[in-house]
Amino acid sequence: MINTIEKQSNIWENFEVSNNDIEFIFSRLFDVETPTNTNDLVKILIQERIRLEKLRLEGIERSKGDIYLPKDDFKIGQKLTFPALNFKSGEVKAIREGNNPELGDFSIITVDFPSGSPKEFASNLSEHQLNNLNLILDEEADLNFDDIFGSHKKKISKLLIDKLNSNQDLVQIAGFWFPRSLLIDINIGYLNLAEAVLEVSEGGPLSTPSIIEQIELPTDSNIMLTEFSLNLALQEDNRFDEVGPAGKTLWFLHRCEPDNVRKTPKFLDPAEQKNFDNTKYSNYLSQMNAGVFDELEYTKQDANEKSHDVTISTIYPHIVSGTLPLSSNLENLFPTAYESPRIRFTFVDGDTQKKFAGWVIREKKYVYGLEEWYKKNEVLPGSLVHIKQGKIPGEVIVSIGKKRPTREWVRTASLSLEGKISFSMTKQLISTEFDDRMAIAIANRDQIEKLWDRYLNVPSEKLVSNFVRELAKLNPQGHVHAQELYAAFNIVKRVSPSYVLFLLENSSEIEHLGDLYFRIKI
Repeated sequence: MINTIEKQSNIWENFEVSNNDIEFIFSRLFDVETPTNTNDLVKILIQERIRLEKLRLEGIERSKGDIYLPKDDFKIGQKLTFPALNFKSGEVKAIREGNNPELGDFSIITVDFPSGSPKEFASNLSEHQLNNLNLILDEEADLNFDDIFGSHKKKISKLLIDKLNSNQDLVQIAGFWFPRSLLIDINIGYLNLAEAVLEVSEGGPLSTPSIIEQIELPTDSNIMLTEFSLNLALQEDNRFDEVGPAGKTLWFLHRCEPDNVRKTPKFLDPAEQKNFDNTKYSNYLSQMNAGVFDELEYTKQDANEKSHDVTISTIYPHIVSGTLPLSSNLENLFPTAYESPRIRFTFVDGDTQKKFAGWVIREKKYVYGLEEWYKKNEVLPGSLVHIKQGKIPGEVIVSIGKKRPTREWVRTASLSLEGKISFSMTKQLISTEFDDRMAIAIANRDQIEKLWDRYLNVPSEKLVSNFVRELAKLNPQGHVHAQELYAAFNIVKRVSPSYVLFLLENSSEIEHLGDLYFRIKI
């Protein structure tokens, strides 16, 4: 019986970056003497692979006399190449007559391959799809650059970056690559001058060309190579911080960055959250108001789920820190970068159009720069903040939804005579839109901030029932919504919504009433 011939697999679906590919790229970078970005290297690599594949196929075309086509007659000892078997070659060892009345007269050849067992194939068979060699080559080649780049660039880019990163002879800055041995030497004198230039500019940010101009770094050679060399020297000196968004290189003096940029504000450090399965509470979290966004609940979102205009309900830790959460729902509103852990951008006040500096701290998932803006707008826990992308790249618009100041009954946090946190309903002058469940006025901010240190070593499990009692007394029904407890808990401890649900579920003193309502057991 004739063995089934397997179709050649698609070379782009099974693409792997080889050492030969890296040697080719290394050689190309040496030739052009210009730093090249990842996207262009992917294009160069695809073009080279297409060239090599065309050469391979042209070689096969030139040897058509030895190509296996079912219509041909073969001789014992003849060497054949099989396009449908990924162009394997073998030798004809035997020939016999075929036996199939539907096919008419034909022969069967037995072919030995260097590896694997012998296989049998038809010969002298005039009607067979494999007789059309050009069709086979066209189907398998898939050598259209635009099609390949459009369909496979992401996969190839990731594979290439992984391979390039493992090569010690190549360096990468802001997505550009170059051989280390060809870099221009930047001595300590130029780095000291760069520090002085940035200090005069209040720390920065300054672009690399601006720094080069002011420190009078020679640019006799390739200007891109000069910039790249200085970028690498600045990156390897811990005095400097690269803070530009993707595709843009900007430098800042690390010691001149705001405290809440250089280190995480203490109010954003999560409390002693035990290990627990937060996915267990995902259905409950969906029942909270849409304005609850928390970086501690970060999960990578699908691009289709991301919005360009989000309203969030603020919590106390972010207000006192001058920050916003960089939750999965919000991160696409802010600039990102290839490697920089901190990115400087521009906030725009949506009401006054005033611009001021903002910082994305990627690793810790927060955005800094709103301290003065919060104070000016008298933002309280529960105030609604509207965030959207600006018309200019690198700008983010924030607005507070101000309204005529009115006195509203809201929960108010204060210091009790026993030195503990206490909640009461009081009338407060409110000038922002707010979420009823999240709104908490602060009677005395200095006193409340001191409570943060006092509660630092008090386990959350011991606090949860006390908080429920405090909040339940403000409600005629005597129950508490989990979202209210989340906002209140974050007055003295940084906790996530799902951890609040975990605490409620595991307290022997609290019972669940349904939905997200809880009360102290009677």
